[in-house]
Amino acid sequence: MEKENTIEAFSALAQPSRMDAFKLIVMHEPEGIAAGEIARMLDVPQNTMSTHLAILSRAGLITSARQSRSIIYRANFGKLRAAINYLLKDCCAGHPDICAPLIADIVPCCPPEENAMPERARSDAIMVKAERTV
Repeated sequence: MEKENTIEAFSALAQPSRMDAFKLIVMHEPEGIAAGEIARMLDVPQNTMSTHLAILSRAGLITSARQSRSIIYRANFGKLRAAINYLLKDCCAGHPDICAPLIADIVPCCPPEENAMPERARSDAIMVKAERTV
């Protein structure tokens, strides 16, 4: 099932307007962004954008919630993480030095504050960081 879900996720992103919409939704986390605003910012007709958003939603990459008269879209980072993890799970046949540059590039633009992490997660993150430098 992981393989099919990963294919569906990347297939949904394999179109320029959908990729742009997804990146825009990610940029507007955690508040989310209204469908009409996405269409306006990307200069895509609203009915066309609605179709693109439905495809991203079916792939599980985004979620939606009605807020008054608008539908607000948010990124589903869990689904994106699962797709990326599927590709990297057996990375480099046990040679982490080959994967290290790839993993290093997958760093958020604004890392979470260390104090915001629960103690267990913080110690796990420190261990992973140490393993990467070995």
